[in-house]
Amino acid sequence: MTAIQHSMPVPPGSWLGMVGGGQLGRMFCHAAQSLGYKVAVLDPAAGCPAGGVADRHIQAAYDDPTALELLGSLCAAVSTEFENVPADSLRRLARHCAVSPSGDAVAVVQDRILEKAFITQAGVPVAPYCAVTDRSHIAQAPANLFPGILKAARLGYDGKGQARVTSREAALEAFDAFGGVPCVLEAMLPLADEISVVMARGYDDACVVYTPAHNEHRDGILAVSTVDPAAVQARQSLYAQAAQAARRIAGQLDYRGVLCVEFFILDDGSLVANEIAPRPHNSGHHTINACVSSQFDQQVRVMTGLPLGSAHSHSASVMLNILGDLWFDAAGQTREPDWAGVLRFDHAHLHLYGKAEARKGRKMGHITVTGATLGQAREQAAGVARVLGLAYS
Repeated sequence: MTAIQHSMPVPPGSWLGMVGGGQLGRMFCHAAQSLGYKVAVLDPAAGCPAGGVADRHIQAAYDDPTALELLGSLCAAVSTEFENVPADSLRRLARHCAVSPSGDAVAVVQDRILEKAFITQAGVPVAPYCAVTDRSHIAQAPANLFPGILKAARLGYDGKGQARVTSREAALEAFDAFGGVPCVLEAMLPLADEISVVMARGYDDACVVYTPAHNEHRDGILAVSTVDPAAVQARQSLYAQAAQAARRIAGQLDYRGVLCVEFFILDDGSLVANEIAPRPHNSGHHTINACVSSQFDQQVRVMTGLPLGSAHSHSASVMLNILGDLWFDAAGQTREPDWAGVLRFDHAHLHLYGKAEARKGRKMGHITVTGATLGQAREQAAGVARVLGLAYS
């Protein structure tokens, strides 16, 4: 344990830092401020969502030495809200204050080649894959990787930097279209479901794990997350296996902070890890309204050395993502979605991210619908979806 960690817990009134000013940073600000902390956000964008609610916005590049010096000197602890932050920036900040997660942990997760190898070494199954840094690697790839998905090793998210490929020829075309950057080619597997495990791990090695969320994606972007606490007993073996794998990954990474591990459930009932997110996750947004302590509360608690909160789900929930598409009618004209209609449902919790411009495919907010049972939550979620014109089944 370092001298910086010995100074914990960090008392309320202290400054906390956030590298990244998106919606996850915005929700972190709300959680930190509710516990009495002040937040400084480092982000280059003038109108970023977190910058509008933070106590201070340092508008600079993520690798700006002067800005990093300022943030590190001001704050007792710093975290991040996105995996593509320069790992060296986190390492630089660690000279001044506690940083969670560490730059070394983030460096592994932000490179799919390193990430796949790490998960495998941790003893957690992944889909069959091979690293691709040259066209010859595709030519020599095992036949069981087709049909597959070619994924750029770095900077991909929400389905970006990915291509489904049915043959070597298609994979070569996709590799060339990506500009020949390093990639991972992984086999497409027969999927029954997709789940994500959000967890938090403190400096004292204490861990809490949330009930897994069942996820539905559209065009590579998360659309719906469903959590049913009543189903935990029926899925006890599967959920325990996923939680154990997530804990193992966090331990092997020496990870401190909030972490999400996405898993595929195959048709035969087996579980394989898909990817790791070193931050709070879209599929964990339900924790704000459906759990005792939210994933953002946990992020603050880890950073400040406070005891972790309960991850207990007190309600079933359905989380609906709100994309910028909803601001456009069939003719392409802009309009405001019917928020009053949404809020007529008494268990609908609306969260808008304060983004000034709506664009198709851009995450603008989410709605969490809670209920004493999943059936109640689903019924109101279907009503909300009808009001907004969202696809929901």
